[in-house]
Amino acid sequence: MQNRALVTRRFLTASLCVCAVIALLVPIANLPAQNRELIRPDTSSTKLAELIDTVRGKAKTLETSTGMRLGFQSFLSAHKLAPESINYSDYVLVRLFFEATRDAGFWNLHWYITDQPPNSDNIWRQWQNVKTPSVSTSTATAECDELSALYAFLVERSGVKGVGLFWPAANHTVAVWTVRPAGATPIRVVVPTSQIFLDETDFFDTKKFDPWRQKTIYEYTRRDVPDSFELPKPLFDFFLAQVDKYAGASDITLQQLRYLREAVFLRNLTPEQAARAALKKRNSLPAGSPEDLAAFQTFAQDMRSESGQ
Repeated sequence: MQNRALVTRRFLTASLCVCAVIALLVPIANLPAQNRELIRPDTSSTKLAELIDTVRGKAKTLETSTGMRLGFQSFLSAHKLAPESINYSDYVLVRLFFEATRDAGFWNLHWYITDQPPNSDNIWRQWQNVKTPSVSTSTATAECDELSALYAFLVERSGVKGVGLFWPAANHTVAVWTVRPAGATPIRVVVPTSQIFLDETDFFDTKKFDPWRQKTIYEYTRRDVPDSFELPKPLFDFFLAQVDKYAGASDITLQQLRYLREAVFLRNLTPEQAARAALKKRNSLPAGSPEDLAAFQTFAQDMRSESGQ
């Protein structure tokens, strides 16, 4: 009898435990799909393919931004082209990745002598270790040929063709986008991924270098990393947030912010000094676009968040 009672108690105890587990699981199973997603553990990294797809989506929304539209109009005027002769969506992606991946651009890359091969492999290795990106420090260090290779690689992966490397000097590399307008001769657009040999007035499509000095510009088709390459989640989120904050601003505004960001990297300015300079430039805009005003304001706020002001 005692053994039978003991078995009965154990059976009842096990049954109660099973019922308790079921009671906990039933509400979760009944949650809407979007709420069930919230209880899943977050991944620690994100694939390159997902980054490219997300940036492409953001590029579509940026097509209506003031900075993109003004930049495209200037580009057409400089080359005497009709708007329909160039794919505007290609232009937006090419310009977006330029501002993101250039030296001191809004993905916080920084130029320095590294003696690495002319590809972006070492940049991706550095990015793999960035767990806590900061607006006041670089995410990776690279030379001009590495920056140009990174730019060309990302543009090609986004679906835009015709980007390769150009050597305006024996010790310097930039990227070039070869455009083939409908009914016109091909155009070589210089994409200066660093400011080496350039001034503050030189940015996308600078005329300081003659890309036709190089007989052939081969399209960069090397797969520096596979689409399955994973970035740390905080860095992935940082890259996308920076696109939202800055990619719609004008060429001039992005150039000014680039120089302020570089000064912080080099410790020529403190984050607070850079913030004050950005606000001064914001206040001096004669009739700045909303995107320009927001870019200066956001830069100042982010820099102050780093300095504790």
